[in-house]
Amino acid sequence: MRIRATKVAILGAGEVASGVALRLHRCGFSLLLTEVEEPRAIRRLVAFSEAVFDGRAAVEEARAARVVSLAEADAARERGEIPVLVDSEGRVWPAWNPDVLVDARMLKGSHGLSRSSAPLVIGLGPGFTVGGDCHLVIETLRGHEMGRVLANGSTAPNTGVPAERAGEGARRVFRAPTDGIFNSDRRLGDLLEAGDEVARVGESPCVTAIGGMLRGLLRPGLLVRAGEKVGDVDPRGSQVNPHTVSDRSLAIAGGVLEAILSSRPARGEGPRIP
Repeated sequence: MRIRATKVAILGAGEVASGVALRLHRCGFSLLLTEVEEPRAIRRLVAFSEAVFDGRAAVEEARAARVVSLAEADAARERGEIPVLVDSEGRVWPAWNPDVLVDARMLKGSHGLSRSSAPLVIGLGPGFTVGGDCHLVIETLRGHEMGRVLANGSTAPNTGVPAERAGEGARRVFRAPTDGIFNSDRRLGDLLEAGDEVARVGESPCVTAIGGMLRGLLRPGLLVRAGEKVGDVDPRGSQVNPHTVSDRSLAIAGGVLEAILSSRPARGEGPRIP
């Protein structure tokens, strides 16, 4: 099978999913991204999920368009765009019949995914088991194994602890102080100081504990729950470019590309797992 004939469905259109989509798009794969009606991505400058709200989105040089049918998805691909379709229940998968299905929702579990969903099913991050709900898994935890393709077992369990940046871990993430509507006048890329108010949930302020660049911010206007992650600050400040895909997303995307090319799925044959 020629690479350009390979159809890849990606579940999710957040930061990691978009990094995967960007790399596969550059390599000529035929893509379809599916998302929920109200995506919760916070690194929105590198998330194709913004197309759900705005109709269009761009990540680096690649552009995505929200579509409502497979026919519109075909038209978007003809224009060189990546189609994003709202389909939280996976109803479109059987109709599109992808060669590869990548679960990039980062839900810490398969949530209805199975090996029968496509000839090659790839799970990203914790909660997946090779031979159970998918054929291959990709390690997403930062460290020596990040981006590695696993043909046996499971990825590392979810630690629940944000990865460190310049010595800062949990303090670089800020969370909703209460239930309510999230709002902010800040812009991604703003430089902040410790103690700055970043957003509000109702009348309750969200304050950053550290200084740095505002790299992640939930889309204003969404209903949030107390404790929900609504943004993050990168203590490296202006050293960071919030408009480009992170090293982590690119490493994971490289693992997905390796998994697809090394397995070479063919219709009717199933994946040839190395």
